[in-house]
Amino acid sequence: MSESSRPPHAANGSPWRRMAEQAFSRAAGAPLIAGNRVDLLIDAAMHFEAWGRDIAAARRSIFLENYIIRDDEVGRRVRDALANRAAAGVAVCVVRDWLGCLGLDGKRFWQPLLDAGGEVRSYNPPRFSSPLGWISRDHRKLLIIDNDLACITGVCLSQKWLGNPAKKIPPWRDTGVSLRGPVVAELVHVFAELWAQLGAPLRGELLQTSAVIAGDTEVRVIATQPSTAGLFRLDQLIAAMARERLWLSDAYFVGLAPYVQALASAARDGVDVRLLVPGTSDIPAVARLSQAGYRPLLEAGIRVFEWKGSMMHAKTAVADSRWARVGSSNLNISSWLGNCEIDLAIEDRDFAAQMERQFLIDLDNATEIVLKKRKVHKSAKSDVPRQSGSSSRAAAGVIRLAHSVGTVLSNQRVLGRTEAGSLPWVALSLLALAFVSLRWPWVLAWPISILIGLLGLSLLTGYVQTRRRDRAASRKDEPEKIVEVPRTSGSEHRAGEIEIEAAQPVAHHDAVGIVGATTQQLADVAHVVDTGRDDDLAETAHAGEAIGHRRPG
Repeated sequence: MSESSRPPHAANGSPWRRMAEQAFSRAAGAPLIAGNRVDLLIDAAMHFEAWGRDIAAARRSIFLENYIIRDDEVGRRVRDALANRAAAGVAVCVVRDWLGCLGLDGKRFWQPLLDAGGEVRSYNPPRFSSPLGWISRDHRKLLIIDNDLACITGVCLSQKWLGNPAKKIPPWRDTGVSLRGPVVAELVHVFAELWAQLGAPLRGELLQTSAVIAGDTEVRVIATQPSTAGLFRLDQLIAAMARERLWLSDAYFVGLAPYVQALASAARDGVDVRLLVPGTSDIPAVARLSQAGYRPLLEAGIRVFEWKGSMMHAKTAVADSRWARVGSSNLNISSWLGNCEIDLAIEDRDFAAQMERQFLIDLDNATEIVLKKRKVHKSAKSDVPRQSGSSSRAAAGVIRLAHSVGTVLSNQRVLGRTEAGSLPWVALSLLALAFVSLRWPWVLAWPISILIGLLGLSLLTGYVQTRRRDRAASRKDEPEKIVEVPRTSGSEHRAGEIEIEAAQPVAHHDAVGIVGATTQQLADVAHVVDTGRDDDLAETAHAGEAIGHRRPG
C-alpha cells in the first residue's frame, strides 16, 4: 500500500504503539488491513434485504458460506436468487455445514442451483476414516459478491431469524457488517482455502481482486480453523488491555476458566465489564450451563444481562470506544478451538462508538441479573415464549459439566453450589456403569471391542488414503532437470559426473499466520508495524466522544 493511501494516523507511532500492533497481529494471527469501509447491519431483515439486492447485482462470482441453510421461505428465496445468477453465467460457489444443515435442506432443495451451473459442497460429512471428524464444524457466515463486497455476520439462512408474528415471537437479535476495500481480498483467500479442502480449487480468475481503497477503517480478519485458537488469544488480550469498558454480547456463553478469570481480573481492576446473553435460548441446555456460570462473574463485579426478546444471537465485543469485534464466534470452546469461524476485529473510534450505542439500546430490552442471599435472581421476568432448539451447538452442552468433574477430581478449587448440583447424577451414572460391568461384563466388552476395532480400521483407512494422496501428488511434481556437465580443464566435476538440479516448488510462508495473505499485504503490514501510528493503542484509557445516555447503576 502506498504511503499516500495509508490513513493519516498510520504514518508515525510510538514504540508502545508498535509493540501493541505486533501483539495483536501475533495473538490473532491476522495483519491489520487499512483502507476499508465497514457498515453495521442489525438483525436479519436488514441482512436479507441487502443480500437479495447484492446477489441480484452480481456479475462475476458469488461465494456463500453458512452454517444453517433451511428449506423455508428465506432459504428458497436466496437459493432462487443464486440460481438466477448462475444461469446468467455468474460463478456461484456454496459451502454448507453438514451437521448444521442436517435435516434442513437436501439435494432436492439445491437442485435448481445445480441445474443452473452452481456448485454446492458440504463441510465435514461423516467419514469412516475420521469417525470423530463431525465434531469440527464450519460455523462461518460469509458472503462475497464479485470479490468487491463482503458480509460477515452471525445470521443464518432461516426464517427463524425473522421471528413468527402469528405466535408473537419477535425477530432474533443479530449483528453483522458489510465490507468494501482491501479486506475483501483477504476474505476471498479465506473462502478459497476452505473450498480447496472440499474438492477442486477455485479457478485462478475467480481469485482476482482489485483491492481498491474504499474508506479509512482498519480491520483484522480472524479466520480460525480447528485448534488454531487465534480468536481465543485475541479475546484474552483485549480483556487484559481494556481500561475503561469491555461490553460483550454472546449467544451461547460457556466461558473457559482462563477467559472467565481474564474478565474477572479486568472487572476487579475497575473495568466496566458487561455481558449480554439470551434470556430464552433456542438451545435450553446450553442456556442452563451459561446460567450456572453467572455467580463467579457477578462476584467479580461483572454485570450480566439477559435479553428479553426471542433470542440474542449476536456475537460482538467493544472495548474502550476504539476496538470492536463482529462475527460468527461464540465465547465457548466449540468456537474457540473446534470450528471454522470468521470474525472481523475493527480498530476505529467511529465504528466502536456505533457498537456502544447499539449495546446501550439492547440493554433497554434486557434484564440485569443480581446476587441476593446467595442466590441468583432476575430483577424482572421475560414473557417471551420459549422455543425449541436448532442444530447449533450440540456438543457444547457437556463442557461445564466436564469442567466441574475435572475440578473435583483434581481438587483445583471449591465448586459453587450450582456447579456441584449436577455431580450426584454423574456419580450415580458411573456407579451404575460399574455395577453393570461387574455383573454382566459382556454388556460392555462387546461394544468396547467393536469400537476399538472400528477405530483401528479407521486409522488404517486414513493411512492408506494419505499414502494414495502422497503418491498422486508426487506424480504431479515437475520432473528433475538432469544437466550433464562437460569435462573441461579445471572443472571441479569428475569425468562422467552428473549434476542433479531438482525443480523446487515455490513455498508460501505466511508471516503472521493469516490464511492466504498476499506478498503485498504482508509488506503493508510490516510497514504499518514499523511506522506505527500517532495514537498509542496501549493508552486505551481514552474513551473518545461521550456516548448517548448511560444506564443507572
